[in-house]
Amino acid sequence: MAVKLSWVESANDPQTDFPLGNLPFGVFRRSDGLARLGVAIGDQILDLQATVASGLLAQTDVEISRCCETDSLNALMALGREAVSKLRTHLMDLLSDRGARARVEPALAPQAGAEMLLPAQIGDYTDFYASVYHATNVGRLFRPDNPLLPNYKHVPIGYHGRASSIVVSGADIRRPCGQTKPADAEVPSFGPTRSLDYELEVGFFVGKGNARGEAIPIAEAESHIFGLCLLNDWSARDIQAWEYQPLGPFLAKNFATTISPWVVTMDALEPFRVPAFARAEGDPEPLPYLTATEDRARGGIDLKVEAWLRTARMRAENAPPVKLSQGNLRDLYWTLAQMLTHHASNGCNLQSGDLLASGTVSGATRDSLGCLLEITRRGAEPLQLANGETRKFLEDGDEVILRGYCQREGHPRIGFGECRGIVLPAHPC
Repeated sequence: MAVKLSWVESANDPQTDFPLGNLPFGVFRRSDGLARLGVAIGDQILDLQATVASGLLAQTDVEISRCCETDSLNALMALGREAVSKLRTHLMDLLSDRGARARVEPALAPQAGAEMLLPAQIGDYTDFYASVYHATNVGRLFRPDNPLLPNYKHVPIGYHGRASSIVVSGADIRRPCGQTKPADAEVPSFGPTRSLDYELEVGFFVGKGNARGEAIPIAEAESHIFGLCLLNDWSARDIQAWEYQPLGPFLAKNFATTISPWVVTMDALEPFRVPAFARAEGDPEPLPYLTATEDRARGGIDLKVEAWLRTARMRAENAPPVKLSQGNLRDLYWTLAQMLTHHASNGCNLQSGDLLASGTVSGATRDSLGCLLEITRRGAEPLQLANGETRKFLEDGDEVILRGYCQREGHPRIGFGECRGIVLPAHPC
C-alpha cells in the first residue's frame, strides 16, 4: 500500500510522530504572543489562523474557518467529528499538493521554537480505572484476599478529577503536602508525600456534547470523541492510602495532571482499530446499554504507550532516560465508547473540551506495568536503575516522560509526541 507523502520533508521520516496521516491538533503561541490553533506536520506546525487569513480554507464551511481563528479547540470540537474530518482531509490535500506549497509554506512555524499550551479549555475531568490488570494488581497490594471488587466487571469505575490543575507537557510538578498515617503510627501527620508516583494513561477529549438529561447511546459514542492525548495522573500514594476510604481519591491526585499538547484525532487512529478486550470465560457480559456489535468488533486501539525516567543525576551526566514499561491501550477492560456512554447514562451533560482518561494502562506482564506502585510492589521491591540508583517512588529532580505511538505495516507511524514533567521539592508544609 502506497503511503501518501507531504512536501514537508520532515513529515516523511519513518520515525516522525507527525506524518501526513496524523495531523493532530493543538494550541501554540508564536513570537507575537498570541495563542492560536495549529496542526503538527513533521517538525513543523501549520498555523490555522494564518491558513484562514491566506484564503486556503475557503473551500471549507465558514463555520469551520471561524473555529480555526480561535485560541482553543473547544469550538472546533463542538462541530463534531464529521466537520473535523472534512477539515483534516482538506489540510492533507494542502500539505501533499506540491502546487500549493508556495501558498501554504508561509503558514508553517518550527515546532522547536513554539510554546505549546493546553489544547482546550477543560471544563471537567474524569479519570476511569479501565485496566483490569492495574485494578487487580493494586487491589492485591491493599486487599490480598479480595483484590478485585465485585462491581468492577459490571460497571466502568471512575472519579471526577480536578480540571484546574491540568497542565501541559513541560510544566514542573511540585511535590504535594498532605495528611498521611503509616501503619505503625497512632495518629496522622502532615508533610510532603514520600510516595509520589506517575500513572501512564491516555486521555480523550469530548467533541460534540449532549444536553443535560439526555444519554449518549453506545452506537453513537465515538462520534462524540474528538481525539486522544497522553496523560500522567500524578499520585501521592501515601496520601491516597489514608484518605481514599470511603469516597475515593481526593488530594492525592488533584494537585497536578499532565497531558501531551497534541490531540490525535479518531480518524488518524482508524487503521489501528482492533477488537475490544476479550473477557475471560465466566466474566459477566456488559449490560445492554454498554453493548454494541461495532464496539465489540473494533472498540480497541492498538496504541503502544511507554513510561521513561530521567533522574537529576542522569541529566547532570547527560545520560538518556531509561524505559520503565510499555503497555497497550488494547488491553483496557472497558472501551472508550463504554466509558463515555456510561458517563452520560444518567443524563450527565458532557461538554466540548471535557477530558476523560483511561486510568493506568497496565498489561499482564511485569514490563507492562504502568506505575511505580505496581512495579515496586508498593516500594517493597525497589527499582534498580542501570547507573546504580534505586527508586521506590519518585524523588525530587526526577523527570517522567510518556510516549505513545501506533504502528502497522502499510501505514505511517502515528505518534503522540511526549508528555513530560520534572518533580520539584515541596514548598514548606
